[in-house]
Amino acid sequence: MRKLIAGMKITIDGKVEGAEGTPDWVDAWSDDFGIMPQVDACLLGAGMYGGYEAYWTSVQNEPEMPAWITGNAPTPAEIEWAGFAKRTPHYVLSNTLSSALWPKTHFIRGLDDIADLKRQPGKDIYLVGGGRTTASLLDAGLVDELRLIVYPLVAGAGKPLFAAVEHCHKLELRSVQPLGGGRVSLVYAAG
Repeated sequence: MRKLIAGMKITIDGKVEGAEGTPDWVDAWSDDFGIMPQVDACLLGAGMYGGYEAYWTSVQNEPEMPAWITGNAPTPAEIEWAGFAKRTPHYVLSNTLSSALWPKTHFIRGLDDIADLKRQPGKDIYLVGGGRTTASLLDAGLVDELRLIVYPLVAGAGKPLFAAVEHCHKLELRSVQPLGGGRVSLVYAAG
C-alpha cells in the first residue's frame, strides 16, 4: 500500500501561518522534504489548492519574476518543483470544487476516496496540506508519515498546524536533521 506523507513548514510554536494569514518566515517553497523521488501524486485540501495552483503556475510561466508570496525570484529548487508539479497528478479533497486550470487535477470527495487512492499501485502520495486537511486525515488514520521543517521562530498569534486535531496521536521519531538558518527537519511515523 502507498504511504500518505504529510509535509509542513512550521514555527517552533507549531504555526503554519502568522498573524497576517501567511507563513512569511518561509523564503522558498521548494521540496525541502526530499520527497520528489518517493512520490508520484499530490493531495491537497480545497482551501489550499487555489493558491498552490496559482503560485506554481506563475513559477512555471515566469521563472524570473518575483513570486507573490515570498517577494523573491524562484530558487532553482522551486523551478524544479514547479516542473514536478506540472507533470504530477494532483488530487483535491473537496465537496464543492469541480474544475481546475491544471489538466492533471482530480477531485475526490471523501476519506474513502483517499483510502482507495492509497491502495492503487504507484509510489507514495505527498499530502501538501493545508493544516485543516492534514489534521483531519491524521485523525482518520490515513497519514503514515509526518515531515516537518521547523523554523527558529515563535510566531505567537497565527494558525496552529494541529488546532483541528481531535484525538491524541503518538508518533515515532524517525529522523532529525539540522538544516541551514537554524531550521530542523523532523520525520515521524504516524499511525
